[in-house]
This record gives sequence, C-alpha cells and structure tokens, in this order.
Amino acid sequence: MTTSLLELRKVERVYGHGDAEVRALDGVDLAIGRAEFVAVMGSSGSGKSTCMNILGCLDQPTGGEYLFDGVSVGGLDRDQRAMLRRLHLGFVFQGFNLLARTSALENVELPLLYRGVRSDERRARAMSSLERVGLADRARHMPSELSGGQQQRVAIARALVTDPAVILADEPTGNLDSQRSVEIMQLLQRLHREQSITIVMVTHEPDMAAYCERLVTFRDGRILSDAKNEAPS
Repeated sequence: MTTSLLELRKVERVYGHGDAEVRALDGVDLAIGRAEFVAVMGSSGSGKSTCMNILGCLDQPTGGEYLFDGVSVGGLDRDQRAMLRRLHLGFVFQGFNLLARTSALENVELPLLYRGVRSDERRARAMSSLERVGLADRARHMPSELSGGQQQRVAIARALVTDPAVILADEPTGNLDSQRSVEIMQLLQRLHREQSITIVMVTHEPDMAAYCERLVTFRDGRILSDAKNEAPS
C-alpha cells in the first residue's frame, strides 16, 4: 500500500452550540496515498466540502488530527499552515477564479509572484504549465476570450505551476457542459497517470467520479463507503 500523504484520524468538525449544533464531520478516518486519484462524493450537507476544506488547510478540525506527510497540521500556526498551502497544495475551483483583466499567462504566474520568483523564471514556468494543459497558444488571451473549458484549463495550469504535492479540485466540472466536463476529466486523468500527481476531487456527479481510481462517499458527516474503482473511464 502507498504511504499516506494525507491522513485524517477521528476528525470532527462541529459548528454552532446547543440546539444549533451541526456536526459536519463525525469521527472521520481517511488516508490518501501518494499518486492516488480520489473522488469525494456525497449529497449537500454530507460533509464532503468540509473534508476538502480541512485537507486544504482552509479550516481546522474541532477534534481529531490531520496529518500532512506525517506532520500534524494541528501543531502548525496560521503562518505555517499558509506556507503549507502555498508550497504543497494546488487548488482548482468550480468558478475558475481567474483575474478578468489579466492574461492566461499572467493568471498562471500569480502563485509564483507570491513566492517571489523572478519574472523570467515565472514566465518560463507559466508557459510550461500552459503547455501541459494544451493552451500554450492561448497564453496572451484574456479569460473573456476563452471558453469555459479553456478557463478551467488555465486554472489547472495555475494549480500545477508550483509543482504541488496535491491538487484539490472542488467540483471542477460544475460550470461546464458535458463535452467540456469530459475534456477536463480526461486532462486530470492524464496528468495523474503521466506525472503521478495526487488528486482529490469533490464531485456530486457519478459520471465524473468514474474517472477516478477510488471513490469515497460521505453521508451525515461520516464515510459511508470507500472503494476502489477497478476500471476508471
């Protein structure tokens, strides 16, 4: 079995108090190994998004422990958690989150700008990342000049440009039609297979989850099932 890169141990996340208490996660155990491609599924309110937020260091457990590559994230301060996100995690969102008045290339450069990477290296790495998603010829285009599928490819390139250990994708096909959705899933699948990137993807669509190697389903804050997909699409 692969070494766990992400691990939740008896993780709880509770919001509110008394009669208003909501137990979003209720004693969740989850281990994700290096180079896995995992779909996290469940209905609204099942806990899947809360789980993703904790894995992405965007939220903290109320109880239990989250370990990233063997290190307890609960023992890190706010700056250290921010550094973990910046250095080791790449994010892809349903809404693309591109800067409207900034070219595709400049959008992809942004994480490197925040790291203080010099301009010539930023440009070279951003172009390389766009090439990986098949958009090198659209580098100078603004988001408004790109289709939804192309915008999501730019967002994936931006997530890849820092060479993260993990890509966390939250409903990455949620704003796309069926054809563009398939193209994005095929791209993620190819990146995973060719470059051994660990990908954790939240989705409510079984046909998109079918591209993943493993399916984890949440219900009422707990893991209902955790199974391998023997024949990914």
